[in-house]
Amino acid sequence: MSHPLEGKVALVAGATRGAGRGIAVELGAAGATVYVTGRSTRARRSEYDRPETIEDTADLVTEAGGHGIAVPADHLDPAQVRALVDRIEREQGRLDVLVNDIWGGEKLFAWDSPLWEHDLDDGLRLLRLAIDTHAITSHHALPLLLRRPGGLVVEMTDGTAEYNRDNYRTSFFYDLAKTAVLRMVFALGHELGGRGATAVALTPGWMRSEMMLDVFEVREDNWRDALDRVPHFAISETPRYVGRAVAALAADPDVARFNGQSLSSGQLARVYGFTDLDGSRPDAWRYLPEVQDAGKPADTTGYR
Repeated sequence: MSHPLEGKVALVAGATRGAGRGIAVELGAAGATVYVTGRSTRARRSEYDRPETIEDTADLVTEAGGHGIAVPADHLDPAQVRALVDRIEREQGRLDVLVNDIWGGEKLFAWDSPLWEHDLDDGLRLLRLAIDTHAITSHHALPLLLRRPGGLVVEMTDGTAEYNRDNYRTSFFYDLAKTAVLRMVFALGHELGGRGATAVALTPGWMRSEMMLDVFEVREDNWRDALDRVPHFAISETPRYVGRAVAALAADPDVARFNGQSLSSGQLARVYGFTDLDGSRPDAWRYLPEVQDAGKPADTTGYR
């Protein structure tokens, strides 16, 4: 089916840019109505002060074949989230897919800075953005999602459960935030599984988000120019790749087999057969421990 999600309603919380935008667009390409939220709008930018907006994301969803609806929302504010869910209920009467991709912490953690040296206010703000937002959103959205059997909750994080178990992730606060999301899915799996819904944790690989491309001073059409400086960037993927993973999960009538599990874009590409925009299937979470972390020269043979 070219539009397997036609008639389905999704909420992508945190869809301004990066993975959230890629997921929203691919859900739209599968025919879904997609509510996209965030704090960056055409009228007002967030503290990131970047050009991407939720209205732009909604337009991309519609251009892809779905129906994109932009709703400004601060997911730390329960009243705003409650109003968002009330609007979805009023306008659609259903919610089939919830993607918790709220983050906003890139400027709040210091690489390899121990807890006692890290700015405490920044660290606590990071935890609120990464954890509280997801809990608040799920608290208000899950009753609507549970009205129909087959609902899907996707908690976005960085790293698989296996990788994060064995590796220190950047800093105390970043490590805690990304691991906490994995535990959220463990709990949600128990709470939703018996009620006809599925919860999964999902991580992209090394993603060529708008911000990452800017860091490496490249564009999507010439991203390989960055490999001279960062050879392992060869395993990177577009945000649409993890978007295709979410769309595949949402269209799978047997998605409950993944309930409570930690998944990755590369892993699901092998399961469902989708590719990235260039036709490849990068598998960063096999590549990182086996090549990069092992100190081997960059070589993606067999990994994309």
